[in-house]
Amino acid sequence: VAGLGNYGLRGTRHSVGMAVLDRLARQLAVAEGWRADRRCCADVALAAARGLELVLLKPRRFMNLNGLSVASAAEIYNLRPEDIYLVHDDLDKALGKVAIKLGGSARGHNGVRSCISALHSNEMTRLRVGIGRP
Repeated sequence: VAGLGNYGLRGTRHSVGMAVLDRLARQLAVAEGWRADRRCCADVALAAARGLELVLLKPRRFMNLNGLSVASAAEIYNLRPEDIYLVHDDLDKALGKVAIKLGGSARGHNGVRSCISALHSNEMTRLRVGIGRP
């Protein structure tokens, strides 16, 4: 589960994917388990939920390069694109509204575009979190 955003701009609506991952880590009781992983240039926490092993990932790169971290983590943890969930902001959704999208285009989102390019696939599931338009 990758929370897309700009690592240096945490706390902004554009980096809501990382905030969702922080919340998920707290709910899964692994919030103290975040560690910097230089192999994929990201903060990583491992968790278990409902019999599944999860890799929580917050890329330490700018949004338009998040895919490099996601692709590196996929290789390290032996994940296929269809195993990956991307959590990212969506300008076209009202603040706080969420939607799940299965595959498809990036719809203009640079972080998703980067992931599609780096993974050579658009099969990732996306959790789109509404941030509204300014």
